[in-house]
Amino acid sequence: SVFSFLFLPPSTAKVGKTSLIMSLVSEEFPDVVPYRAEEITIPADVTPERVPTHIVDYSEAEQTDEQLFQEISKANVICIVYSVNNKKSIEKVTSHWIPLIIENTDKDSRVPLILVGNKSDLVEHSSMETILPIMNQYSEIETCVECSAKNLKNISELFYYAQKAVLHPTGPLYCPEKKDMKPLCIKALTRIFKVSDLDNDGILNDNELNLFQRTCFNTPLAPQALEDVKNVVRKNINDGVCDNGLTLKGFLFLHTLFIQRGRHETTWTVLRRFGYDDDLELHQDYLFPPLKIPPDCTTELNHNAYLFLQSVFDKHDKDRDCALSPEELRDLFDVFPYMPWGPDVNNTVCTNDQGWITYQGYLSQWTLTTYLDVQRCLEYLGYLGYSIIAEQESQAAGITVTRDKKIDLQKKQTQRSVFRCNVFGDIGSGKSGFLQAFLGRNLMVNTETPTGKMQYHNAYKKYIYILCIFPDFDYLSDADLACDVVCLIYDVSNPHSFEYCAKVFKQYFMDSKVPCMMISAKSDLPEIKQMYGCSPLDFCRKHKMPPPQSFTCNTAAVPSKDIYTKLTTMAMHPHVSQADLKSSTFWLRASVGATVFAVLGFAMYRVLVKPR
Repeated sequence: SVFSFLFLPPSTAKVGKTSLIMSLVSEEFPDVVPYRAEEITIPADVTPERVPTHIVDYSEAEQTDEQLFQEISKANVICIVYSVNNKKSIEKVTSHWIPLIIENTDKDSRVPLILVGNKSDLVEHSSMETILPIMNQYSEIETCVECSAKNLKNISELFYYAQKAVLHPTGPLYCPEKKDMKPLCIKALTRIFKVSDLDNDGILNDNELNLFQRTCFNTPLAPQALEDVKNVVRKNINDGVCDNGLTLKGFLFLHTLFIQRGRHETTWTVLRRFGYDDDLELHQDYLFPPLKIPPDCTTELNHNAYLFLQSVFDKHDKDRDCALSPEELRDLFDVFPYMPWGPDVNNTVCTNDQGWITYQGYLSQWTLTTYLDVQRCLEYLGYLGYSIIAEQESQAAGITVTRDKKIDLQKKQTQRSVFRCNVFGDIGSGKSGFLQAFLGRNLMVNTETPTGKMQYHNAYKKYIYILCIFPDFDYLSDADLACDVVCLIYDVSNPHSFEYCAKVFKQYFMDSKVPCMMISAKSDLPEIKQMYGCSPLDFCRKHKMPPPQSFTCNTAAVPSKDIYTKLTTMAMHPHVSQADLKSSTFWLRASVGATVFAVLGFAMYRVLVKPR
């Protein structure tokens, strides 16, 4: 970007404004001074903050009031020049120029002002005694610089402070009247403290302070420098240092001190490193970094992202019970502007006996969010400070974009870890019980029918997301049909239940390459002959599907997970034909594989009942 500096008042005021600009640019006092200096752009490599700078001079002899108002609206900073030996020029700062500027700028985005006392070479006294009350009256004024265009005194300092007023403005951070930081600044720094407090003990220890220092300023603090910082806090406030670490109160005090001593750039460097924009909101570019996802590809969390999320869980699981209580969950999401997980998530993922989200359920919800809405996942990781703590360029570094599924079919293998299973079944066919069983719940467990479920399970190190499609299959969209495996459920005690499954299969999946499995649900009830042209077993034989798999959740024990393991296996082997799937040899190999993978790690089963 280019900074635009506007210099006021007009040349008729005789305060030396144009001379000041020309001395700034040429580094020598001009012999001949025009009414107005030409517009000048100073390249980035010769400016203190390495930003191209556009300098605009105003002359009422050559420009109209309308042009002045336009320049005011375009300016990033306005330098109001007065003569230190002319009281009338000082009075006009408050009687005319500041009110004019305020009147012509947006209330919510006031432009910073620099008061410039020129001709300091002509007097031996300072004008600061007169200027300080003006600075206290108008929060828009960033600073005042006394200088001399003639002997070049403080000319470069003027330029430095003008750039600093744009890059590191005081206004959003600090309220001079209250002598304290503004609420938005405190809120942002509080989030930064909590993200940096890796063990969540409410204190930044030396290791955490050094990581914070390296993150923001690319250099660690020497041990003595760390002690000096803590000693400054100790001398000024109580409870700023605890157990030789910096508390939130101490952290906020330090930044207040930086600002009060004119070191705004320190606080701004920290804020911008943690993703904040000039309005102290998290920048959209920070929350939503670019991530290209080609068609037929899916999104998954990679190993580093899982390690980070595991550390976040451990950080907030204070009682080490491998579950997050409501208080612990609120604490985890305290760095978010809103609560991202509502009570419905507890009915969706694996919970403990108290209904609290377990470690497995926590990872499951993150996996699902990444699969279904990766932009939301990037946003959430941004709030947690993933790119900062994991030292990555952005949250996108934590996402794996899988290759096209067609390539998986060609190569007869897949690199994906998350699969989707669509469940079809008529009303009352037993879908809800099938979903409840994912969480190990039987019909004796009184739970509200949720919008979805997710389970963490020992098999394959794979995740399978199971979506229940409602019975009105005449209106199925491409999104309803896109999946890796299909589960068709019918009620063995209802003679008309199987017909629905047969229709769905024939209409949508008979000629597709998506593997299908038939589930004979409620197998604890007497089986009634299905009113269809052939039996479910014959139908499966005819279409080269595995035989119907019996299932019930009406049991005192935890329902069997065998069917879910088979569905995962089918999703993992998209190239295997239906004929192979009904082969006992294939399932024998699969069961051996399941045993091996159970030793190696974990898998999660995700169930989501799609609302009408």
